Amino acid sequence: MTEPAFRWGLLGAARIARALIPAIREAGGEVAFVGVRDPQSARAQAFAQEWGVRVAGTYDDLITADVHAVYNPLPNDAHLPWTLAALRAGKHVLTEKPLTLNAAEAQQLADAAAQTGGTLLEAFAYRFQPHILRIVELVRGGTLGEVRSVHGAFGFHMTNPDDFRWNAAQGGGALFDVGTYPVNLMRLLLGEPQAVTAAARWTPAGAQAGTGDIDVALSGTLDFGGALGSLDCAFDWTDPSFSRLTVVGTLGTLDVPRVYHSHTHEPVTLHLNVGGQESHEEFPPSNGYARMVAHFQRTARGQEAALYPPADAVAQARVLDALYASARTGARVTLTPDA
Repeated sequence: MTEPAFRWGLLGAARIARALIPAIREAGGEVAFVGVRDPQSARAQAFAQEWGVRVAGTYDDLITADVHAVYNPLPNDAHLPWTLAALRAGKHVLTEKPLTLNAAEAQQLADAAAQTGGTLLEAFAYRFQPHILRIVELVRGGTLGEVRSVHGAFGFHMTNPDDFRWNAAQGGGALFDVGTYPVNLMRLLLGEPQAVTAAARWTPAGAQAGTGDIDVALSGTLDFGGALGSLDCAFDWTDPSFSRLTVVGTLGTLDVPRVYHSHTHEPVTLHLNVGGQESHEEFPPSNGYARMVAHFQRTARGQEAALYPPADAVAQARVLDALYASARTGARVTLTPDA
């Protein structure tokens, strides 16, 4: 017998939800409901009509609706309360990055997922892209020799003064947005860093639409005990979206532009130089969102083990906490496996 469709509910009508709806459908799921702050608003009704979904009502109505899973793309400060509520309502939850505002909150969600038996995944769709899997294979497999340096950069020019990412109270800032990607990929390639240092350019209190200062740009160094990782992220670069990874090893180098994109519309090319011999590997356009959703649904149904369990999101949050602490104080911050 054919399994019934995996039913999803969306928290809010955020722009990122527009990427997830086609991905859910491509993965064989059903987008059943959307929950919004004001169910009667013209914006909510227009969204529902455009995408062919029903308005369940408010966020509270959505998490108790007849769905298997909830997708939470709300502003960063709303990740903890609504993901927690959805887990406690018996739902599986896919939550946008960063999972929470700090490691303590991430651990709270990991504990809730363990207690309820729900699947919880931090939505780094880029990890499911074929070119990322190949990068992991090359680096971990020793093609480049022993890794000495990894540099990750991701930034863009954010022009909307009302975007929540300018707001410190809502978890704004470059590190929590674009900076999470190079941190996450470095961890995927090299494991957990032993220590970090960082510096940032901050907005003054009250600047833009914010209520406090956020990191407009942040640069950091991650010490992996033999390999060094460097990170650059920003909201004020002139390029509409600059994304790059460079890996240097004892046997060769790897350079990948546009590396963190979760849905590529143009080919992604890996540029290799091993032993003085250059080569290039091209990957066609691919939808990492659909691949992520398909894995999430299989995990929730007990058909395969989670590639990235909640403990991974907790470890990610520890590194972000350390980078922010270093950027605030100027001090090197040491991490331990059980910090």
